[in-house]
Amino acid sequence: MAQIGGIENSVNDISNTIRSIFPIILGVIFLVGFLFNAGHFFGENADLKKGITRVLVFVLIAGAVVGIFTYLIGIVV
Repeated sequence: MAQIGGIENSVNDISNTIRSIFPIILGVIFLVGFLFNAGHFFGENADLKKGITRVLVFVLIAGAVVGIFTYLIGIVV
């Protein structure tokens, strides 16, 4: 039983670390996604509708990944 308790504590420590780092990683991903799509907002061939659409699709995909990740962490812990 002592080994099982140690494993549970290790999993809790790892999940807490991931939960604290995950928002930073997500922010970097959003920044990179916006920078890749920034060409649609500025410049000679600016297309605001296309830029907004791509950013929204990126946000929806990232939101789905975050939701799935949060759900899986909730199941494990």
